[in-house]
Order: sequence, then C-alpha cells, then structure tokens
Amino acid sequence: MNIEQRRKNVQNVFEVHLTHTPDHVWLVDDVMTSGATLNEIARVLKKSGVTFVGSLTLARRLLDS
Repeated sequence: MNIEQRRKNVQNVFEVHLTHTPDHVWLVDDVMTSGATLNEIARVLKKSGVTFVGSLTLARRLLDS
C-alpha cells in the first residue's frame, strides 16, 4: 500500500472509551512504516480529551517514493 492507502485503511477504525482521561499518553510501536496508524490513534485520543500524545518506535521503514 502507498501512504494514502495506508491513511484511508486506518481512518475511523479506532474508538476510545475512557473512564478517566489522562493528560499524557505514550504510544509504543515496534516498527513504523508510514505513521498512519500512530497518527490516527493520536487523533482519536486527542479528540477524547488527551492533552499530549507521544510515540516511541524501535524502527522505521523507509517508504518508496
């Protein structure tokens, strides 16, 4: 999949149901390819009231242009 397909593939597929909204959330992923999943999850968390969303990844795959 190209980057646009990856973005569309994860769009509106995540939901957050929090009993307590934390100020800060860190997402941890082993490999980041396009960043689409992390970006979409961060968007949903911020929409639910999280102030800061950070991410830690161990490796990143470079996409073909």
